[in-house]
Amino acid sequence: MERDGQGACDDRDGGTPGSSLALGDRRKEGTMAIEAVPGTADLVHARIPDTTAAGMVILLNGTSSSGKTSMARALLDILDGTWFHMPVDAFHAMRCKRDISDEELQPEIDRTAKGFHRAVAGMAAGGNNLVVDYPLSRRWRLLDLLDLLVPEDTVLVGVRCPLPELERRESERGDRQPGLAAMQYGAVHSHELHDLDIDSSLHTPAECALRIRDFLPDRPRPTAFETLRRTLRRPHRPTAHTPAEAGPD
Repeated sequence: MERDGQGACDDRDGGTPGSSLALGDRRKEGTMAIEAVPGTADLVHARIPDTTAAGMVILLNGTSSSGKTSMARALLDILDGTWFHMPVDAFHAMRCKRDISDEELQPEIDRTAKGFHRAVAGMAAGGNNLVVDYPLSRRWRLLDLLDLLVPEDTVLVGVRCPLPELERRESERGDRQPGLAAMQYGAVHSHELHDLDIDSSLHTPAECALRIRDFLPDRPRPTAFETLRRTLRRPHRPTAHTPAEAGPD
């Protein structure tokens, strides 16, 4: 909540406008120390923290119900340093709850995906390590990410699972569009190249996470993203309104 006036703030806190105490510096109040709030003069000279290197991105690519989210959560428990889990579902959950017509739905999902790509790239550019939980179920998604992410710092993991098992999981969980995994099945791995492939039907999420962690220190070069960027170059950037080929997610 904004204060009613600068003068009242100054009288109470003993600061002058533009000083580091202008918005208050109550050193001790009871038993809690409160840090000074920068004033205008401090803000003028503020510097954005320097980031010396981009963060690493582990991109878990698989169909709906393939186990990406469970794998990502298991990875955060065992990876060294600070890591963030960025699932595209979290971005869809931010959307307002109003009904969306069939005509609006795909463009809305595409805009969300484009924004998600740029949020991932921005977090990585800020030096943050990320585990990204995301199906490359449309060709333009891969092409867009190839443009945005640092290929040397991106580890593309193919999360595989046989279709019958996907359909069983989909039915059991009950919170996915029926048939979504089948719609995505032929598309998510169509580029045919990952740094690492894992079958989630053969291993627990914790076992898959351990395999990914152990792969990271000696991962080969060029990375899958380096190779795909070179081989999939195209004369123009993709648009988010490429015709649908693999379902709404």
